[in-house]
Amino acid sequence: MQFRAILLALGIMILLLAGAMVPCALVDIAHENGDWPVFAISAFVSGVVGLSLYVLAQGEPSRTGQREAFLLIVGVWVVLPFQGAVPFIASGMSITDAMFESVSGLTTTGATVLTGLDNLPEGLLLWRAILQWIGGIGIIVTAIAVLPQLRVGGMQLFQIESSDMSGKFLPRMRDIATRMGYAYLIVSVSCAACYWISGLSPFDAIAHSMTTVSAGGFSTHDLSFGHFNGTPAIYFAVFFMMVAGLPFSLLAMAMFQGRIRALWDDPQPRLFVALFLGFSITIVGLHELQVIPPTFENRLHAFRDALFNIVSVMTGTGYASAPYDTWGEPVIAIFLIATFLGGCAGSAACGIKMFRLEIAYKAVIAHSRKMIIRRRVAPIRYDGRNVDEDTLQSVMVFVFLYFATFLSGAVLLGIMGEDAMTALSAAATTVSNVGPGIGEKIGPSATFQTLGDPQKWVCTILMLLGRLEFVPVFAVLTRRFWSA
Repeated sequence: MQFRAILLALGIMILLLAGAMVPCALVDIAHENGDWPVFAISAFVSGVVGLSLYVLAQGEPSRTGQREAFLLIVGVWVVLPFQGAVPFIASGMSITDAMFESVSGLTTTGATVLTGLDNLPEGLLLWRAILQWIGGIGIIVTAIAVLPQLRVGGMQLFQIESSDMSGKFLPRMRDIATRMGYAYLIVSVSCAACYWISGLSPFDAIAHSMTTVSAGGFSTHDLSFGHFNGTPAIYFAVFFMMVAGLPFSLLAMAMFQGRIRALWDDPQPRLFVALFLGFSITIVGLHELQVIPPTFENRLHAFRDALFNIVSVMTGTGYASAPYDTWGEPVIAIFLIATFLGGCAGSAACGIKMFRLEIAYKAVIAHSRKMIIRRRVAPIRYDGRNVDEDTLQSVMVFVFLYFATFLSGAVLLGIMGEDAMTALSAAATTVSNVGPGIGEKIGPSATFQTLGDPQKWVCTILMLLGRLEFVPVFAVLTRRFWSA
């Protein structure tokens, strides 16, 4: 195992994270908040740690392989949350709460233990947004673009982390990462501009653009996006949350190569759009049948809120414009199902992802037909191509690990004293990196603050496993990984 290159990479990533703390200190100074030393000291501490690792790892570059790539990905998502938690700890939070908030930010989950957001210092609110913006796709692009000394296939590294099925659109992986980074930045700036012209303050517009495009969901207000009800911002949010759920490689192709049709030719966006539109229409119908008196003023209002919240849950953004857990039990069931689905592979969204859903569905249909007619050959096709055995196996392994982890987390939370709805919802929303759960305790109008410390650590681990998509973590934990 070549640890030198891994330490070097982690050192660079920590230095970049330390640099991201500087704007938070400057924002506090500009707003005359006395909390600016929190970020100045945190940036210094993180900078020392990152520089130490960088210096320690200097030497002759060594060739690395797939094991080092797996270990780097796991290391990034374990080490960086500790550094991201430093400002929270310095501001007075407990280690448990600070780690929960940091992991929730970097994994773009959006679950929070903080209350009174409207009165928190702007620097701390900006730090939460920056964590999510970095976690959305920034870490992926950075790891591919600025760490060539790893000498591991860039596309391989990207696939390990994001399960991108979109394929290459440029010959060099660094060029792909650069274009994806530009696309991410362009979408973020566009989102901030749209929020600003719709009436949000410049600070709210920038912070919410970061947490929208990253499919994160941290807000600067206790009411989440409900604070902006009655403004055009809610329509812009729906659009940019949908964009966050699309493959960024395809977005880059559309922006820089004019290949707009590629977005619709790919089966993932088609399924993604069909699902959230279908769910929204179903929610409106069920609400009108179940909830008396109705919550909404009219059907347009109902469709807008249903669309906003279902897109938010499916992409894992986690914004809430209304307490959708009060819209009737059938609607709650739909939101619980949507929690697992996620967006497209290669997007900022988490969850099972569209390509896995389609492949798993087609595998079930093919197996059913084969059971009826034993000699029938039923190949599984995706996007016009036959799905090979390795891909099918990886999809099935992921789905198994996903639900095994979800159920294990729910059982653990239940053993720790949580009621069935809270345990199931907390496990589902954290392993899917969605954010708000269902019910009075952790629903869209509540936070995770009421959970005990052991429960918060379970949710923290679930968030990390969900963001890493399980396989790299379990691979690193096997004995063969270290003995090979």
